[in-house]
Amino acid sequence: MAVYFQKREVVVPGQLLAEGRYRPSYGTYDENGKIYSTLVGLAELRGNTVKVVALEGAYIPKEGDLVIGIITIVAGNNWKVDIGGPYGASLHANNALRRPYSDDISEYMDIGDVISAEVIAFDRQSGPFLSMKGRGLRVLDKGMLLDVSPAKIPRIIGRRGSMINMITDHLKIQTVVGQNGRIWIKAPDTASFRLAIKAFRTIEEQAHTSNLTERINTMLAMEVAEIRSTVSTTKPVNETEKEAVEEESVETEQSALTDDETTEAVDDIQESEMDDNLDEESESAASDDIEDELDDKIENEEVNE
Repeated sequence: MAVYFQKREVVVPGQLLAEGRYRPSYGTYDENGKIYSTLVGLAELRGNTVKVVALEGAYIPKEGDLVIGIITIVAGNNWKVDIGGPYGASLHANNALRRPYSDDISEYMDIGDVISAEVIAFDRQSGPFLSMKGRGLRVLDKGMLLDVSPAKIPRIIGRRGSMINMITDHLKIQTVVGQNGRIWIKAPDTASFRLAIKAFRTIEEQAHTSNLTERINTMLAMEVAEIRSTVSTTKPVNETEKEAVEEESVETEQSALTDDETTEAVDDIQESEMDDNLDEESESAASDDIEDELDDKIENEEVNE
């Protein structure tokens, strides 16, 4: 018995991987007791089983796969679904809805809707058949899709979901990861969404490297802390700034008179000016009368003398 590769070594098609009492698995074949690679990928040994995880390649459906699809056609009681790769999928209403349901199934899901579904059957002639009756299978609303290499999905998920759970915990996002190379992301803000994309792209590019989980964890921790620090510095830092904002608000409210209030104010000013003019005229008239009386009095005194 012998193994001719290191753990997670990149191998090529036709490369001898092992011989003796080893069993071939995905990405390998057995010939005369020797196991060879059929793919360009990472060689792994689990117990006495040899397999190769592809680095690139189109999605080939497999029964039990969780996939993310986009509805392309509604025909009778069937939806046609794009799941990527060379095969179009079919979803029958009986495998998605409870009876009784409307004859027009577009009321439930229509062209362009994004769904998560399970592959329940597949052959290369009729294509894969889907079901949405499993737990968590549904229409995926208000999120965005990221396409990655289907071969990198196992690394993005991690052992027992360790990688994807770490990412969602750091960023507080919702995700659905399809075996067909599609990731649905729903994030609370743009910064978290962009950081999620960066994390997934980094995993995709460095899937063949070691200690990747630790490096992604460190990267997310640092960048999340930086985002929170940036957000905190944009808020008012003291009461003086708050008071200035409040005073400005009050001045704005006081200056924001309605048309009616402006008209009434103008009328009041005009009436006040008219009253002042009348008062001035009355005072002027009174002054003239006093002067006339004084002149008459002086004339009478002169005559008497």
